[in-house]
Amino acid sequence: MKIAIAKDMLAAEKRVAASPETVRKLESLGAEVFVVTGAGATASMTDDMYHAAGAQIVSEDEAYKDADIVLRVRHPSANELGKMKKGALMIGILSPYQEKDLVKAYAKQGVTAMAMELIPRITRAQTMDVLSSQANLAGYRAVLEASVEFGRSIPLMMTAAGTVPAAKVFVMGVGVAGLQAIATARRLGAQVSATDVRPAVGEQVQSLGATFVMVESEETKTAETSDGYAKEMSNGYKEKQTALVAETIKKQDIVITTALIPGKKAPVLITDDMVKSMKTGSVIIDMAVEQGGNCTLSKLGEVVNVNGIKIVGHLNMPSRIAVSSSVLYSRNLLSFLTPLIDKDTKELKINWEDEIVKASMLTRDGSVVHPNFI
Repeated sequence: MKIAIAKDMLAAEKRVAASPETVRKLESLGAEVFVVTGAGATASMTDDMYHAAGAQIVSEDEAYKDADIVLRVRHPSANELGKMKKGALMIGILSPYQEKDLVKAYAKQGVTAMAMELIPRITRAQTMDVLSSQANLAGYRAVLEASVEFGRSIPLMMTAAGTVPAAKVFVMGVGVAGLQAIATARRLGAQVSATDVRPAVGEQVQSLGATFVMVESEETKTAETSDGYAKEMSNGYKEKQTALVAETIKKQDIVITTALIPGKKAPVLITDDMVKSMKTGSVIIDMAVEQGGNCTLSKLGEVVNVNGIKIVGHLNMPSRIAVSSSVLYSRNLLSFLTPLIDKDTKELKINWEDEIVKASMLTRDGSVVHPNFI
Protein backbone atom coordinates (compact mmCIF):
# COMPACT_ATOMS: atom_id res chain seq x y z
CA MET A 1 0.00 0.00 0.00
CA LYS A 2 1.52 3.28 -1.15
CA ILE A 3 0.62 6.60 0.49
CA ALA A 4 1.62 9.90 -1.14
CA ILE A 5 1.94 13.09 0.90
CA ALA A 6 1.21 16.07 -1.35
CA LYS A 7 2.93 19.42 -1.44
CA ASP A 8 0.02 21.88 -1.38
CA MET A 9 0.54 24.75 -3.79
CA LEU A 10 -2.52 26.95 -3.17
CA ALA A 11 -1.88 30.58 -2.28
CA ALA A 12 -1.23 31.19 1.42
CA GLU A 13 -1.20 27.46 2.20
CA LYS A 14 1.73 26.54 4.44
CA ARG A 15 0.34 23.41 6.08
CA VAL A 16 1.23 19.82 5.26
CA ALA A 17 -0.86 16.65 5.52
CA ALA A 18 1.62 14.51 7.46
CA SER A 19 4.17 15.05 10.19
CA PRO A 20 7.18 12.82 10.90
CA GLU A 21 5.14 11.47 13.84
CA THR A 22 2.23 10.38 11.63
CA VAL A 23 4.56 9.06 8.91
CA ARG A 24 5.90 6.55 11.43
CA LYS A 25 2.38 5.57 12.45
CA LEU A 26 1.26 5.19 8.82
CA GLU A 27 4.18 2.87 8.24
CA SER A 28 3.17 0.83 11.27
CA LEU A 29 -0.15 0.27 9.50
CA GLY A 30 1.76 -1.39 6.67
CA ALA A 31 2.13 1.56 4.30
CA GLU A 32 5.06 2.82 2.27
CA VAL A 33 5.04 6.61 2.57
CA PHE A 34 6.27 8.85 -0.24
CA VAL A 35 6.60 12.56 0.57
CA VAL A 36 6.85 15.13 -2.22
CA THR A 37 10.12 17.06 -1.93
CA GLY A 38 9.67 20.17 0.22
CA ALA A 39 6.09 19.29 1.20
CA GLY A 40 6.60 20.28 4.83
CA ALA A 41 9.17 23.05 4.44
CA THR A 42 6.74 25.89 5.20
CA ALA A 43 5.61 24.04 8.34
CA SER A 44 9.20 23.58 9.60
CA MET A 45 9.16 19.87 8.71
CA THR A 46 12.19 19.14 6.55
CA ASP A 47 12.82 16.37 4.06
CA ASP A 48 15.50 15.03 6.40
CA MET A 49 12.96 14.76 9.22
CA TYR A 50 10.60 12.77 7.01
CA HIS A 51 13.43 10.59 5.77
CA ALA A 52 14.49 9.87 9.36
CA ALA A 53 10.88 8.83 10.06
CA GLY A 54 11.10 6.28 7.25
CA ALA A 55 9.50 8.10 4.33
CA GLN A 56 10.91 8.26 0.81
CA ILE A 57 11.42 11.80 -0.51
CA VAL A 58 10.48 11.96 -4.18
CA SER A 59 9.16 14.20 -6.95
CA GLU A 60 5.44 14.82 -7.28
CA ASP A 61 5.21 12.57 -10.34
CA GLU A 62 6.89 9.71 -8.51
CA ALA A 63 4.81 10.20 -5.37
CA TYR A 64 1.49 10.10 -7.21
CA LYS A 65 2.42 7.27 -9.58
CA ASP A 66 0.51 4.16 -8.47
CA ALA A 67 -0.32 5.76 -5.09
CA ASP A 68 -3.23 4.00 -3.42
CA ILE A 69 -3.84 6.93 -1.07
CA VAL A 70 -3.08 10.63 -1.51
CA LEU A 71 -3.14 12.78 1.62
CA ARG A 72 -3.26 16.53 1.19
CA VAL A 73 -4.41 19.69 2.94
CA ARG A 74 -6.52 21.47 0.31
CA HIS A 75 -7.98 20.54 -3.08
CA PRO A 76 -5.59 19.64 -5.93
CA SER A 77 -4.92 21.47 -9.17
CA ALA A 78 -6.11 19.90 -12.42
CA ASN A 79 -2.51 18.98 -13.15
CA GLU A 80 -2.09 17.17 -9.83
CA LEU A 81 -5.39 15.36 -10.21
CA GLY A 82 -4.34 14.09 -13.62
CA LYS A 83 -1.39 12.28 -12.03
CA MET A 84 -3.56 10.15 -9.72
CA LYS A 85 -4.48 6.64 -10.75
CA LYS A 86 -8.03 5.41 -11.17
CA GLY A 87 -9.30 4.09 -7.85
CA ALA A 88 -6.89 6.13 -5.72
CA LEU A 89 -8.26 7.37 -2.40
CA MET A 90 -7.71 11.12 -2.00
CA ILE A 91 -8.35 12.69 1.39
CA GLY A 92 -8.19 16.38 2.27
CA ILE A 93 -10.06 19.59 3.05
CA LEU A 94 -11.52 19.72 -0.46
CA SER A 95 -13.98 22.67 -0.19
CA PRO A 96 -16.68 20.97 -2.30
CA TYR A 97 -19.20 23.78 -1.86
CA GLN A 98 -16.74 26.27 -3.33
CA GLU A 99 -15.14 23.87 -5.86
CA LYS A 100 -18.13 22.04 -7.34
CA ASP A 101 -16.49 21.68 -10.75
CA LEU A 102 -13.56 19.89 -9.13
CA VAL A 103 -15.94 17.36 -7.55
CA LYS A 104 -17.02 16.38 -11.08
CA ALA A 105 -13.36 16.23 -12.12
CA TYR A 106 -12.60 13.79 -9.27
CA ALA A 107 -15.33 11.51 -10.58
CA LYS A 108 -14.06 11.77 -14.14
CA GLN A 109 -10.54 10.85 -13.00
CA GLY A 110 -11.95 7.84 -11.16
CA VAL A 111 -10.63 9.03 -7.80
CA THR A 112 -12.44 8.24 -4.55
CA ALA A 113 -12.46 11.70 -2.94
CA MET A 114 -13.19 12.22 0.74
CA ALA A 115 -13.65 15.69 2.24
CA MET A 116 -12.50 15.93 5.84
CA GLU A 117 -14.68 18.96 6.57
CA LEU A 118 -17.83 16.88 5.92
CA ILE A 119 -17.10 14.36 8.68
CA PRO A 120 -20.12 14.31 11.03
CA ARG A 121 -19.72 15.73 14.50
CA ILE A 122 -20.35 12.51 16.40
CA THR A 123 -18.46 11.12 19.40
CA ARG A 124 -16.65 8.47 17.37
CA ALA A 125 -15.31 11.09 14.96
CA GLN A 126 -14.02 13.65 17.47
CA THR A 127 -10.36 12.83 16.79
CA MET A 128 -11.02 13.29 13.05
CA ASP A 129 -12.68 16.70 13.36
CA VAL A 130 -10.53 19.03 11.24
CA LEU A 131 -12.99 21.90 11.54
CA SER A 132 -12.47 21.95 15.30
CA SER A 133 -8.70 21.41 15.30
CA GLN A 134 -8.08 24.11 12.70
CA ALA A 135 -10.68 26.59 14.01
CA ASN A 136 -9.23 26.31 17.50
CA LEU A 137 -5.81 27.44 16.26
CA ALA A 138 -7.37 30.05 13.97
CA GLY A 139 -9.21 31.67 16.90
CA TYR A 140 -5.97 31.86 18.85
CA ARG A 141 -4.08 33.31 15.90
CA ALA A 142 -6.81 35.88 15.20
CA VAL A 143 -6.26 37.48 18.61
CA LEU A 144 -2.52 37.63 18.01
CA GLU A 145 -3.11 39.25 14.61
CA ALA A 146 -5.37 41.81 16.27
CA SER A 147 -2.78 42.59 18.92
CA VAL A 148 -0.19 43.26 16.21
CA GLU A 149 -2.48 45.64 14.32
CA PHE A 150 -3.77 47.35 17.48
CA GLY A 151 -1.64 50.35 18.39
CA ARG A 152 -1.98 49.93 22.13
CA SER A 153 -1.48 47.29 24.81
CA ILE A 154 -4.14 44.66 25.45
CA PRO A 155 -3.98 44.31 29.28
CA LEU A 156 -4.56 46.93 31.93
CA MET A 157 -1.18 48.42 32.87
CA MET A 158 -0.60 50.60 35.91
CA THR A 159 2.71 52.42 35.65
CA ALA A 160 4.45 55.40 37.24
CA ALA A 161 3.62 57.34 34.10
CA GLY A 162 -0.07 56.56 34.40
CA THR A 163 -2.62 53.82 33.72
CA VAL A 164 -3.20 52.15 30.35
CA PRO A 165 -6.76 50.76 30.21
CA ALA A 166 -7.47 47.21 29.11
CA ALA A 167 -8.55 46.79 25.51
CA LYS A 168 -12.19 45.91 24.85
CA VAL A 169 -12.55 42.86 22.61
CA PHE A 170 -15.86 41.75 21.06
CA VAL A 171 -16.10 38.25 19.56
CA MET A 172 -18.95 37.64 17.11
CA GLY A 173 -19.81 33.97 16.74
CA VAL A 174 -19.09 31.55 19.57
CA GLY A 175 -18.09 28.32 17.89
CA VAL A 176 -14.72 26.65 18.36
CA ALA A 177 -12.81 29.61 16.89
CA GLY A 178 -14.82 32.13 18.87
CA LEU A 179 -14.35 30.34 22.17
CA GLN A 180 -10.60 30.12 21.64
CA ALA A 181 -10.51 33.81 20.68
CA ILE A 182 -12.34 34.66 23.92
CA ALA A 183 -9.98 32.52 26.00
CA THR A 184 -6.88 33.97 24.34
CA ALA A 185 -8.05 37.58 24.66
CA ARG A 186 -8.84 36.99 28.32
CA ARG A 187 -5.38 35.49 28.91
CA LEU A 188 -3.89 38.63 27.36
CA GLY A 189 -5.86 40.71 29.85
CA ALA A 190 -8.57 42.15 27.61
CA GLN A 191 -12.09 43.05 28.67
CA VAL A 192 -14.07 40.59 26.53
CA SER A 193 -17.67 40.29 25.39
CA ALA A 194 -19.21 37.98 22.80
CA THR A 195 -22.40 37.42 20.84
CA ASP A 196 -24.10 34.48 19.12
CA VAL A 197 -27.64 33.52 18.08
CA ARG A 198 -27.48 30.35 20.21
CA PRO A 199 -28.38 31.02 23.85
CA ALA A 200 -26.83 27.70 24.90
CA VAL A 201 -23.32 29.08 24.34
CA GLY A 202 -23.88 31.93 26.80
CA GLU A 203 -22.80 29.76 29.72
CA GLN A 204 -19.57 28.83 27.92
CA VAL A 205 -18.84 32.51 27.25
CA GLN A 206 -19.40 33.42 30.89
CA SER A 207 -17.28 30.49 32.11
CA LEU A 208 -14.35 32.07 30.26
CA GLY A 209 -14.86 35.36 32.09
CA ALA A 210 -16.54 37.21 29.21
CA THR A 211 -19.90 38.96 28.93
CA PHE A 212 -22.58 37.45 26.68
CA VAL A 213 -24.54 39.82 24.43
CA MET A 214 -27.57 38.63 22.45
CA VAL A 215 -31.22 39.23 21.58
CA GLU A 216 -33.34 36.47 23.10
CA SER A 217 -36.55 35.36 21.38
CA GLU A 218 -38.56 32.23 20.61
CA GLU A 219 -36.50 31.85 17.46
CA THR A 220 -33.23 31.49 19.35
CA LYS A 221 -34.53 28.33 21.04
CA THR A 222 -34.04 26.47 17.75
CA ALA A 223 -31.03 28.43 16.49
CA GLU A 224 -28.64 25.47 16.53
CA THR A 225 -28.42 22.60 14.03
CA SER A 226 -27.96 18.96 15.05
CA ASP A 227 -24.27 19.37 14.16
CA GLY A 228 -23.88 22.28 16.57
CA TYR A 229 -23.76 25.05 13.96
CA ALA A 230 -25.76 28.26 14.10
CA LYS A 231 -28.76 28.40 11.77
CA GLU A 232 -29.51 31.33 9.50
CA MET A 233 -32.00 33.55 11.31
CA SER A 234 -35.08 35.42 10.09
CA ASN A 235 -34.86 38.99 8.82
CA GLY A 236 -36.81 40.19 11.85
CA TYR A 237 -34.32 38.65 14.26
CA LYS A 238 -31.39 39.95 12.23
CA GLU A 239 -32.73 43.51 12.51
CA LYS A 240 -32.95 43.29 16.32
CA GLN A 241 -29.53 41.70 16.63
CA THR A 242 -28.03 44.28 14.28
CA ALA A 243 -29.36 47.12 16.44
CA LEU A 244 -27.87 45.56 19.59
CA VAL A 245 -24.53 44.90 17.88
CA ALA A 246 -24.43 48.43 16.48
CA GLU A 247 -24.62 49.87 19.98
CA THR A 248 -22.10 47.40 21.37
CA ILE A 249 -19.56 47.75 18.59
CA LYS A 250 -19.15 51.51 19.08
CA LYS A 251 -17.43 50.86 22.41
CA GLN A 252 -14.98 48.19 21.19
CA ASP A 253 -11.28 48.37 20.42
CA ILE A 254 -11.04 44.98 18.69
CA VAL A 255 -13.79 42.98 16.99
CA ILE A 256 -13.25 39.40 15.83
CA THR A 257 -15.89 37.84 13.59
CA THR A 258 -16.11 34.06 13.16
CA ALA A 259 -19.63 33.42 11.86
CA LEU A 260 -19.94 30.82 9.09
CA ILE A 261 -22.83 28.75 7.76
CA PRO A 262 -21.65 25.56 5.98
CA GLY A 263 -22.20 25.73 2.24
CA LYS A 264 -23.46 29.32 2.27
CA LYS A 265 -22.10 32.83 2.04
CA ALA A 266 -20.98 34.15 5.41
CA PRO A 267 -23.66 36.28 7.13
CA VAL A 268 -23.08 40.03 7.26
CA LEU A 269 -22.55 41.09 10.88
CA ILE A 270 -20.76 44.43 10.52
CA THR A 271 -22.10 47.05 8.11
CA ASP A 272 -20.38 50.12 6.67
CA ASP A 273 -22.12 52.33 9.22
CA MET A 274 -20.99 50.15 12.12
CA VAL A 275 -17.38 50.40 10.96
CA LYS A 276 -17.65 54.18 10.72
CA SER A 277 -19.06 54.33 14.27
CA MET A 278 -15.96 52.71 15.76
CA LYS A 279 -13.10 54.58 17.37
CA THR A 280 -10.03 55.51 15.36
CA GLY A 281 -7.36 52.86 15.91
CA SER A 282 -9.86 50.03 16.31
CA VAL A 283 -9.27 46.68 14.59
CA ILE A 284 -11.65 44.20 12.96
CA ILE A 285 -10.46 40.65 12.22
CA ASP A 286 -12.82 39.06 9.67
CA MET A 287 -12.25 35.31 9.93
CA ALA A 288 -15.03 34.60 7.42
CA VAL A 289 -13.47 36.64 4.61
CA GLU A 290 -12.90 33.57 2.42
CA GLN A 291 -16.67 32.90 2.35
CA GLY A 292 -17.66 36.47 1.56
CA GLY A 293 -16.87 38.05 4.91
CA ASN A 294 -18.82 39.07 8.01
CA CYS A 295 -17.85 42.72 7.44
CA THR A 296 -19.05 44.55 4.35
CA LEU A 297 -15.76 46.44 4.00
CA SER A 298 -13.30 43.55 4.41
CA LYS A 299 -11.24 42.51 1.41
CA LEU A 300 -9.87 39.04 0.74
CA GLY A 301 -6.20 38.83 1.63
CA GLU A 302 -5.88 42.52 2.54
CA VAL A 303 -5.66 44.83 5.55
CA VAL A 304 -7.98 47.72 4.76
CA ASN A 305 -7.84 51.08 6.54
CA VAL A 306 -11.21 52.82 6.71
CA ASN A 307 -11.06 56.19 8.50
CA GLY A 308 -8.37 54.84 10.83
CA ILE A 309 -10.10 51.51 11.51
CA LYS A 310 -8.13 48.50 10.30
CA ILE A 311 -10.11 45.62 8.78
CA VAL A 312 -8.00 42.48 8.50
CA GLY A 313 -8.96 39.92 5.86
CA HIS A 314 -6.08 37.46 6.00
CA LEU A 315 -6.37 34.32 3.94
CA ASN A 316 -6.29 30.94 5.64
CA MET A 317 -5.81 31.83 9.30
CA PRO A 318 -4.84 28.27 10.38
CA SER A 319 -1.99 28.37 7.88
CA ARG A 320 -0.55 31.40 9.69
CA ILE A 321 0.27 29.02 12.54
CA ALA A 322 1.37 26.25 10.18
CA VAL A 323 3.46 24.05 12.47
CA SER A 324 0.77 23.48 15.09
CA SER A 325 -2.07 23.28 12.56
CA SER A 326 -0.14 20.71 10.49
CA VAL A 327 0.55 18.57 13.55
CA LEU A 328 -3.13 18.51 14.51
CA TYR A 329 -4.39 18.09 10.95
CA SER A 330 -2.05 15.16 10.29
CA ARG A 331 -3.38 13.47 13.43
CA ASN A 332 -6.96 14.05 12.22
CA LEU A 333 -6.04 12.33 8.94
CA LEU A 334 -4.38 9.44 10.74
CA SER A 335 -7.48 8.92 12.90
CA PHE A 336 -9.69 8.95 9.80
CA LEU A 337 -7.49 6.62 7.77
CA THR A 338 -6.66 4.01 10.42
CA PRO A 339 -10.12 2.32 10.47
CA LEU A 340 -10.03 2.09 6.66
CA ILE A 341 -6.96 -0.19 6.70
CA ASP A 342 -7.24 -3.90 7.48
CA LYS A 343 -4.93 -4.82 10.37
CA ASP A 344 -4.18 -8.27 8.95
CA THR A 345 -3.77 -7.67 5.22
CA LYS A 346 -2.36 -4.12 5.62
CA GLU A 347 -4.55 -3.07 2.69
CA LEU A 348 -7.51 -0.72 2.32
CA LYS A 349 -10.74 -2.30 3.51
CA ILE A 350 -13.41 0.38 3.53
CA ASN A 351 -16.88 -0.15 4.97
CA TRP A 352 -18.81 1.92 2.44
CA GLU A 353 -21.89 1.92 4.69
CA ASP A 354 -20.09 3.45 7.67
CA GLU A 355 -21.73 6.79 8.54
CA ILE A 356 -18.41 8.65 8.63
CA VAL A 357 -17.38 7.28 5.24
CA LYS A 358 -20.78 8.03 3.67
CA ALA A 359 -20.87 11.57 5.05
CA SER A 360 -17.38 12.50 3.80
CA MET A 361 -17.27 10.67 0.45
CA LEU A 362 -17.73 12.89 -2.59
CA THR A 363 -16.96 10.50 -5.45
CA ARG A 364 -16.54 6.77 -6.04
CA ASP A 365 -16.19 4.51 -9.09
CA GLY A 366 -16.37 7.40 -11.53
CA SER A 367 -19.51 8.99 -10.07
CA VAL A 368 -20.40 11.82 -7.70
CA VAL A 369 -22.05 10.05 -4.77
CA HIS A 370 -22.57 12.75 -2.13
CA PRO A 371 -26.22 13.89 -2.30
CA ASN A 372 -25.32 17.56 -1.86
CA PHE A 373 -23.22 17.63 -5.03
CA ILE A 374 -24.95 15.32 -7.47
